[in-house]
Amino acid sequence: MTHSVTIEPIGEQIEVEEDQTILQAALRQGVWLPFACGHGTCGTCKVQVVDGDVDVGDASPFALIDVERDEGKVLACCATVESDVTIEADIDVDPDFEGYPVEDYTATVTEITDLSPTIKGLHLKLDRPMTFQAGQYINLELPGVDGPRAFSLANPPSQADEVELHVRLVPGGAATTYIHEQLKPGDELNLSGPYGQFFVRSSQPGDLIFIAGGSGLSSPQSMILDLLANGDERQITLFQGARNVPELYNRDLFETLARDHDNFTYIPALNDADNDPDWKGFKGFVHEAAKEHYESRFAGNKAYLCGPPPMIDAAITALMQGRLFERDIFMEKFLTAADGAEDAQRSALFKKI
Repeated sequence: MTHSVTIEPIGEQIEVEEDQTILQAALRQGVWLPFACGHGTCGTCKVQVVDGDVDVGDASPFALIDVERDEGKVLACCATVESDVTIEADIDVDPDFEGYPVEDYTATVTEITDLSPTIKGLHLKLDRPMTFQAGQYINLELPGVDGPRAFSLANPPSQADEVELHVRLVPGGAATTYIHEQLKPGDELNLSGPYGQFFVRSSQPGDLIFIAGGSGLSSPQSMILDLLANGDERQITLFQGARNVPELYNRDLFETLARDHDNFTYIPALNDADNDPDWKGFKGFVHEAAKEHYESRFAGNKAYLCGPPPMIDAAITALMQGRLFERDIFMEKFLTAADGAEDAQRSALFKKI
């Protein structure tokens, strides 16, 4: 049995199956609803039920308090419908968002590489091409792991039948431990995608600043490869942060790109390189490298940040002190389930992996 859900104020109508949440149905039909954690703890996907019967599902009492439930609010990632329904959602559709529908795929592991002591490169061959925007992510299912895990796509959209993921080993993380210790070439996995609102706003003027830390390099790598392949003429600068040289992965790739493209600059930064006499690059945190390069004057640029929360927060502070405003900064934080447990109100993009 299916029911229709009308989404106001955009007037879109979707069909929701009996076992689907409102969010699942919307994404699979190419209709974007705001969301973050996807499992009822952050409240980002909160919508107002205007008409019809809805089951709130397993929504956290912190993300959806009693008074909101009484007012007819639900979390789209948990709510299922029991009749035709009309909802109101706070939707701000970006003109650069392509809105590709989420689909299910079967993938075969073709290669697992050691990118750094803590990060593996996972390469998957899809059963058919996936259309996505550079910067988006997929949800990956793994044997013995409860629920899917989100990983950003590192490959450009031109490689539509392949998936490249950068997977950092999280201590105690069931999914990343499985990938690092048990997964092998030839294994088959199920995944779905694309998801996410982290993509280059191509219609907005200004040169591009990318600041990445750890495995957060994956999304910027996809974006930069896509921009350069399509002949984007804006100045593109990538700041990559790591603790030391062994953790500074894919350095050769970006140094080659910098040599081949006059409009691309690559600046790596190591925050634990004092005892490395061979390191001639920037010593310090990645946001400090950006401040030095731009002399703390960022106005006129667009910034894309991807990495752990402390890096994101420090970069935002530096950028805004350098006259870059909130509307010019786009980000993707890598948060774990432990982060979310500390503050149930936070909008975690990633569960503990």
